[in-house]
Amino acid sequence: MAAAADASGPGVGAAFREGHVEADGLRIRYREAGDGPPLVHLHGASGLYLTPAHDQLSRRFRVIAFEMPGFGASPGSDRHDGAREMAATMGAAIAALGTGPVNLLGTSIGAKVGLWLALQGPERVTALVLEGPSGIRPEGTAPGAGAATPPSRESLAPLLHAHPDRLDAIALPDPATWAKTWPLVQRLRGPDRDADFESRLPALATPTLVLFGTRDGIVPPEIGRRYKELLPNSHLVYVYDAAHAIAADRPAAFTEVVEDFLERHEAFVISRADTVIFP
Repeated sequence: MAAAADASGPGVGAAFREGHVEADGLRIRYREAGDGPPLVHLHGASGLYLTPAHDQLSRRFRVIAFEMPGFGASPGSDRHDGAREMAATMGAAIAALGTGPVNLLGTSIGAKVGLWLALQGPERVTALVLEGPSGIRPEGTAPGAGAATPPSRESLAPLLHAHPDRLDAIALPDPATWAKTWPLVQRLRGPDRDADFESRLPALATPTLVLFGTRDGIVPPEIGRRYKELLPNSHLVYVYDAAHAIAADRPAAFTEVVEDFLERHEAFVISRADTVIFP
């Protein structure tokens, strides 16, 4: 069967092969490339979206980018009431692949799912990377919150990308898919402030890297400090001239900091060389 199309730029992800895994009564699609330690990616509201950072990370890791149920071409999902339920499903999908413990990268709402997954089974997650996590937000800041129809691509593009005019593709699905997944996006995103969710984070000892773009228009970057306060083994990094979709805006900087963190965990804050994160 031909690979389903993903929202990504021309030529991006060419080395990624398609696979499916049966888990939690569902057939879940993923894209995979590379060898080395497993790095699982849980996407954001846009669905499975490959960037040049995925290609770069696959040179050192076995990158497994899942398409969560209800996104892309998969049937609409009514069984997932929120990020906690989706985390249980994705934990089962990872277990079905037989990878053992994984590094886990979560983007936006995927970061909230990733945090719940680590809370549910910390032994399964070696390290966490949260890209523009949307699990904690100041009240009333989520674009389109509570709306029956999703915000338009035109209104979201400058919130997702610092320079959308420079990109070959915008990190959003086609209009029909975007409309189909919008109710699920709302459920996964959940309330702006979730007291139960936040109260659990101090118990999570997993090494965690929190990344925000300095020009994020979806989640105010200053909320990163709240993750730093709550997560006892976390580091907070701001990536210059990137918006919400950091890996799409600044793939080289994103790859550099993620690789360094996954290699050295707590020690990565000690610089070993000139970097491109803050040019």
